[in-house]
Amino acid sequence: MPRAYLRLFRLTALAVFWVEFLAGDPLPVRHMRGFIHGFVVVKDAGGQMLGSGEVIQTPAGNHINGIMVLHFKDGSLYQETTVYSQRRVFQLLRYKQVLKGPSFQRNETLAFDTATGNVHVEYTDEKGKPKVISDRLSLPADLSNGMIPTLLGEVNPKVETTLSMVVSTPKPRVVKLKISAAGEDSFSVGRVSFKAIHYVIKIDIGGLTGVAAKVAGKQPPPVDTWFSKEAPTFLRSDGPLYEDGPVWRIELAAPVWPDSEGK
Repeated sequence: MPRAYLRLFRLTALAVFWVEFLAGDPLPVRHMRGFIHGFVVVKDAGGQMLGSGEVIQTPAGNHINGIMVLHFKDGSLYQETTVYSQRRVFQLLRYKQVLKGPSFQRNETLAFDTATGNVHVEYTDEKGKPKVISDRLSLPADLSNGMIPTLLGEVNPKVETTLSMVVSTPKPRVVKLKISAAGEDSFSVGRVSFKAIHYVIKIDIGGLTGVAAKVAGKQPPPVDTWFSKEAPTFLRSDGPLYEDGPVWRIELAAPVWPDSEGK
């Protein structure tokens, strides 16, 4: 083999190795995040309004504090609290998720700290009795809990991206998210049309549990998410919010002013 071709082969092999090696690393920061205050609505598969809420994000030094709160008509509450850093890479630091009320299969709180790996789950069992699980996991650096609306603005739509997520079953475990672009879709505001990138997020449970889930037909459904093409901004997401949950739609909403009601 000529020396030039041999050198090219070695460089190609090295590049492939680094792509494999970097697959589990945090996403590099291309767009710094700042203040955000948005409003969202939650709908069921038939388009019926279930509730509404808000997304707030505020910088604090080198960290970003984020919270999403959804208030349901039946009194249920969904809340995510996230703290992450954005120094060269996006890295989750702390996370807390609260499910409360009849919209969910069980009341549950999931919380963890990536610095220690300590994961804490509080939930009510089928008999309504409170249960607590405390565990220590080896948490990967590419955790995406509460950060999908941020991280999807950083991924390359031309290649598949793999991220990690902590879920409770109710025992906590780490699953993989396989993110790929499914093309572009059109949406409109008034008479003006725009383009959105359609991402599909598939949950890979992994291991024997994942195999058993596929055999039993309990593989989690994919989550479809749309981002505006011109600027990396969340528009809509269709998928479950929790394990074995129904497919709900979360999309942006506009505020209603008192002087516009009834017009």
